[in-house]
Amino acid sequence: MNKTIRRVSVFTLLLVFALLVRATWVQFYEGQALADGKHNRRNTIALYSEPLGNIVVGGEAVTGSTRTMSGDLAYKRTYTDGSLYAAVTGYSSQAYGATQLEGVYQDLLDGTDTRLKSVLDTVTNKRSDPGNVITTIDPDVQKAAYDALGDNKGAAVAIDPATGKILAVVSTPSYDPSRITTGDSDAWKQLTKDADKPMTNRALRQPLPPGSTFKLVVAAAALEDGLYSSVDDKTVSPDPYPLPQSSSDLTNENPSAPCENASIRVALQYSCNNVFGKMAVDLGQDKVRAMAEKFGFNDEEQDVPVRAYTSVYPSDMDKAQTALSGIGQFDVTATPLQMAMVSAAIANGGKLVSPHMVSKITDSGGDVLENYDDRAGTEEIVSSDTAEQLQSAMQTVVEEGTGTNAQISGATVGGKTGTAQHGEKNSKTPYAWFTSYGKADGKEVAVAVVVEQSDAARSEVSGNGLAAPVARKVMEAALKG
Repeated sequence: MNKTIRRVSVFTLLLVFALLVRATWVQFYEGQALADGKHNRRNTIALYSEPLGNIVVGGEAVTGSTRTMSGDLAYKRTYTDGSLYAAVTGYSSQAYGATQLEGVYQDLLDGTDTRLKSVLDTVTNKRSDPGNVITTIDPDVQKAAYDALGDNKGAAVAIDPATGKILAVVSTPSYDPSRITTGDSDAWKQLTKDADKPMTNRALRQPLPPGSTFKLVVAAAALEDGLYSSVDDKTVSPDPYPLPQSSSDLTNENPSAPCENASIRVALQYSCNNVFGKMAVDLGQDKVRAMAEKFGFNDEEQDVPVRAYTSVYPSDMDKAQTALSGIGQFDVTATPLQMAMVSAAIANGGKLVSPHMVSKITDSGGDVLENYDDRAGTEEIVSSDTAEQLQSAMQTVVEEGTGTNAQISGATVGGKTGTAQHGEKNSKTPYAWFTSYGKADGKEVAVAVVVEQSDAARSEVSGNGLAAPVARKVMEAALKG
């Protein structure tokens, strides 16, 4: 054999060897990844080859599966009152994947969760019958929130303070997940390019400046720290309050309000910026942050079980920024879930029960695989004395202060309004907030509402004018249902 042929033979053998090595690598090391890949059509075919399990609200399934008339996907996902429950269910789409509870429990709902396998399923490698997700959502409370928000861009969350059960999660404008279950590209483009972002879950996934609702957190910090022993103690609070290290003053929306040296009760009643701005500076940002984090701020793993976006109390502020943080501005942000948690802890004697919107998951026969109601943990956020004082002050807000639109006949209601600045130099329409609790006939509920945008004139945008009426209707549904 001459030298040239020998070299070609060796090179060819090396190529064959490399091919064998690559084939072995793909088969034994990358095979599972390729099999599980989102672009593998066989996975989608298998997923929709049988009906999916259901998400249940108030004992009734709000999801379903229906036989398709053509194509290689045997079934498609369907939704009952899809727009009403979109912020709870999310969507399961043949083309765009799954979100919210559909995504969190995809394995359970498609029957691949190993907890669903019987001995026979294991032996035959048969796909198990799918399980179901039983939510804590109350259909009457959910509908009350949805109807009350109406055409406004906003969100609402309702929680049972004693159990942590989330009774309502609403985000508006909403969308019907049924539109995209089969991968309708026109519907997908319309929804994703809509400037109002109907697919954004504003209740859980869009933190905004909470404005004056955050004053409850600052008041809790002041009482727990001993800066003030009672909500009726006079504070040392000049009006206006000169911001430290700044040439600006912190003023109040109502210049005639009795905010100079006002007590915490009066300051909450009239939403006095000067009091809580100075209080945050007197406490120092570290103490305010510590209290905020006890309520749930800065928690990057807040799962209900859908992962909520982190509500933020910032670090490394100067004193002027700390003052602004005390009134829920500067870089403070919160979701409606977070502000509902603040009211829930206060209403529950200072103890926060872990909020959750899934009660349990079951197999196809109804046997419980996991009970989340039994697992809900409880953490003491503030003392019972502090909670009682804040409850009393919040009741004053509703009875005599800025939250009168939340009053409910025959119920005890406490709340706090907020109007958060939006845009450079407050150039855009402010956000209207209300966080509250209601108690009547042995029932109780905590509700937070944000109205991000409405057709109201800018001068009419306020927590009491826009958000409190929504909260009232949600509380009425929870307490009188």
